[in-house]
Amino acid sequence: MTILLAGCGDLGTEAGLRFAAAGHRVVGWRRSPDKLPAEIEGVAANLSTAELPPVPADTTAVVIAVAANAPTEEAYRNAYVNGVAHVLDALERDGVAPERVLFVSSTAVHGDAGGGWIDENTAPAPGGFSGRIVREAEELLLKRLDGTATSPIVLRLGGIYGPGRTRLIDQVRTGAAVIPDQPRYTNRIHRDDAAGAIVHLLSTPDAPSPVYLGVDDDPAELGDVLRFLASELGLGVPPTGDVGDARGGNKRCSNAQLRKTGFAFTYPTFREGYRDILAGVGVRHP
Repeated sequence: MTILLAGCGDLGTEAGLRFAAAGHRVVGWRRSPDKLPAEIEGVAANLSTAELPPVPADTTAVVIAVAANAPTEEAYRNAYVNGVAHVLDALERDGVAPERVLFVSSTAVHGDAGGGWIDENTAPAPGGFSGRIVREAEELLLKRLDGTATSPIVLRLGGIYGPGRTRLIDQVRTGAAVIPDQPRYTNRIHRDDAAGAIVHLLSTPDAPSPVYLGVDDDPAELGDVLRFLASELGLGVPPTGDVGDARGGNKRCSNAQLRKTGFAFTYPTFREGYRDILAGVGVRHP
């Protein structure tokens, strides 16, 4: 059995290594395939173009994990909408019908909920072009695979943190962090848990749902996260002030549906995850 990673950056690579460790052949499409580890068969590909490489005939699952190369509408459309369309076109072109195709989406499709709870039954209401375009890519995937032998899966990830993704830590460490003067809930998932969720949803014997929210157990108030990091770093509490509109919206995402599949988090809250990161860079918590 072959797993095709259409888009093989940091998250795709971590998922690919886990698939390979489970005994699967893993093929990774990436613009610079020479950067991939030996466990992943790298193939040069640009998903924003229609000329994609041949799809291995025995492909049983596909992961579409793309990222825009600039914060513009054009870049997002090229990466997400065109990327999904071109991968599906390649599958049709080569007559390959995998059992499942998973698209790595974002909780940004839900916009702002005023601090309220949302789940997979909450209607998407993107607040900006990024969420709107990612939602368009979701709809494209679900529509084109509807009624086929392939099960589509949309995995809406919260903010990914982990190795090399230390924005909040860096803000606290440099004194740039500001605690919002109004409560603001944030949703996140450790990179390793995000990769684990991808592998789990493509491997579970139970029929998957079309949409999952990929977030940890604690949709934490941003001030609590910043105060925690300051304490772990042995620094003073960051100041409180007006920080403008929330980039990811103010909402609390439920992971109950993902939990019901039997998925277990290595880092169920930001506390375990950030402590692991800080331990890796030589910072010990009290």
